[in-house]
Amino acid sequence: MLWTINISPLRGGSGSKILCACGARQFLLSAFCLLLCAFCFQPSASATTWTRQPSGTMAWLRSVYFLDQNRGWVAGSNGTLLQTTDGGATWKKLLPLTRDTLQDVYFANERVGWLVVERDLLKLKTNDEPRSYLLKTEDGGFSWRRVFLRTPDANVRLVRAIFADSQRGWVFGETGIVFATRDGGEHWERQASPTKHLLLGGAFVDYAHVWLVGAGATIVNTNDGGLTWQNGIVRDDANARFNSASFVGNSLGWAVGAAGRIFTTIDGGRTWSPQKSNIDSDLLDVKFIDANEGWVAGNEGLLLHTNDGGAHWAVQTNASSHALQRLCFVDRDHGWAVGFGGTILKYGVAEAPRLKS
Repeated sequence: MLWTINISPLRGGSGSKILCACGARQFLLSAFCLLLCAFCFQPSASATTWTRQPSGTMAWLRSVYFLDQNRGWVAGSNGTLLQTTDGGATWKKLLPLTRDTLQDVYFANERVGWLVVERDLLKLKTNDEPRSYLLKTEDGGFSWRRVFLRTPDANVRLVRAIFADSQRGWVFGETGIVFATRDGGEHWERQASPTKHLLLGGAFVDYAHVWLVGAGATIVNTNDGGLTWQNGIVRDDANARFNSASFVGNSLGWAVGAAGRIFTTIDGGRTWSPQKSNIDSDLLDVKFIDANEGWVAGNEGLLLHTNDGGAHWAVQTNASSHALQRLCFVDRDHGWAVGFGGTILKYGVAEAPRLKS
């Protein structure tokens, strides 16, 4: 019970009530205890953030691909290939039987997967040896077979592979070279590309609509699976080097590259306009989850985030200062970033520390 005391005002008027000091202290103490008990019995608070995962390697990790929240692969230098079945809590090393650099990784399912492999020029015995090749597994990575693509120049470097599904995919790289498959990699056909620039990244929404980006402000797109390709127009920066692209639907897309450049299109890639990143670090990858939310990774552990389609970008803190080469998101709450020095970062819900009794 709270005590009240009637006191008369110093200058006329009716009496007023105030809390006695003793009762006030008792009230505040009781309220604090109630709040403390309520906090202790509530579930622990959580927040979505980036945390580092133990990779067990110092290799330069160049690619990451996840089928779902649990099953994923990471590939990198010196033949490094890692697999997880628990969302990255633990990683197991696979043996693709090569010490060459694994530039890209893709798995159609738990058994069928592809690697884009680049050989060290200093290790080539002759100038006629292919500089790049593919590796394919059909048993989940336990065994691999080499696939060589015929090129006019054996030293042409293949950089990336993107697959729309288990049957249709594209491999591309130097001199604007593009190969496509429509039968799960049994056959690869060279496609007529409209550029001679190095192609570094790509995106798709289905087997017909594909975009490739690269050096020399190169952005090319196809609406028929690569039978024909068209050049996009990049406004205000004819010398941009684009490293990656991401699309939402057939119209809305983004491309990122050197010196903090971010460009966007609203017409399916025909024209591209700049967005302000407010940074000058090289941007290496971009992934948009929907028309509003997107992520960008770059040098020195840089991660940018937007919730308004790129009108504003905010730098996100994380546990790495190494270059982050590639991003992979399976939904808005489960993502990974990999890069130099064996870096693997996971984006997800992290429980806040519980109050100790």
